[in-house]
Amino acid sequence: MKILDLSLTHHWYDEILSGRKKEEYREMKPFYQKRLMDGFKKGGITCANKACSICRWNKGQYPLCRPIKYDAIRFHRGQGSPTTMLVEFLNLRTGYGKTEWGAPDNEQVFIISLGRILSGTSGGQTSLCKE
Repeated sequence: MKILDLSLTHHWYDEILSGRKKEEYREMKPFYQKRLMDGFKKGGITCANKACSICRWNKGQYPLCRPIKYDAIRFHRGQGSPTTMLVEFLNLRTGYGKTEWGAPDNEQVFIISLGRILSGTSGGQTSLCKE
């Protein structure tokens, strides 16, 4: 299982855990481009996919055509916290997110669509979430 690790503030962690927040947003910066897109190299190769919305947004600056396929995201409730939850990773796209879910106003971001909660831990104890 391929897992992406991301930290969240307590507020957004709790919103995802409650089922109210269905998307997670990350800035379109090199740090997240490297973690979310296959083939990213700073100052690297030219994008071969002319229809790629991410490359159009970047004006061909970064070769970001292929999202990395993750199975799940391990969200940490604060940096370095032992409290985590594993959430199904549905898909990745770019666009404008919902400000009520933490997206910045008028700024394109990576949008990670979240599926069901697979499991959670608290202080090292694991509990499987029932549906």
